[in-house]
Amino acid sequence: MDGRRSDALAVALAEYQARTPAEVADLERVRTVAGQPDPWDRSTPLHVTASALIVHPPTGRILLCWHDRQQAWLQVGGHADPGEVDPLAVALREGAEETGLPDLRAWPSPAVRHVVIVAVPAAGPEPAHHHADVRFVVATERPELIRPERPTAELRWLSAARAAGLTTEDNVRDTIGRARALLKASPDR
Repeated sequence: MDGRRSDALAVALAEYQARTPAEVADLERVRTVAGQPDPWDRSTPLHVTASALIVHPPTGRILLCWHDRQQAWLQVGGHADPGEVDPLAVALREGAEETGLPDLRAWPSPAVRHVVIVAVPAAGPEPAHHHADVRFVVATERPELIRPERPTAELRWLSAARAAGLTTEDNVRDTIGRARALLKASPDR
């Protein structure tokens, strides 16, 4: 493997089918970044991140987290740690760190559910940049175990409709809509 280039990332993106013209364009840019020696390199203006929309299938609820930097209710997720190259593993680790949930698993399958490029504002010495976010839906059987990573990172379990109404981000509403369709089709409900 050259640098931290990820075969797992390339495979996940190869199997993914974009749904909208905007997403087709984002996916093409993300695939280009995935071909770089280190697509996760935070020093580049566009780098890969991975995130997870956490669901509790028996109740159909979705977990959102308050993100201070974005000033928005979003899914959990973020950057790869050194040596990480699998986007699902990154999303699961970030989800566990940000929520305290010990039992997160890809749900209903490990398939990528959404790919979107997200603008990130400058903060401190870090300039504005973009995340090539690879998104998954993951589930927990123990929703009562949530605990925020930081006091300012509030967590809320919500119905899909309330979650879509709470976020101000259209791309997150789209991800919630995709999770909502999975929840409606689930035999767990």
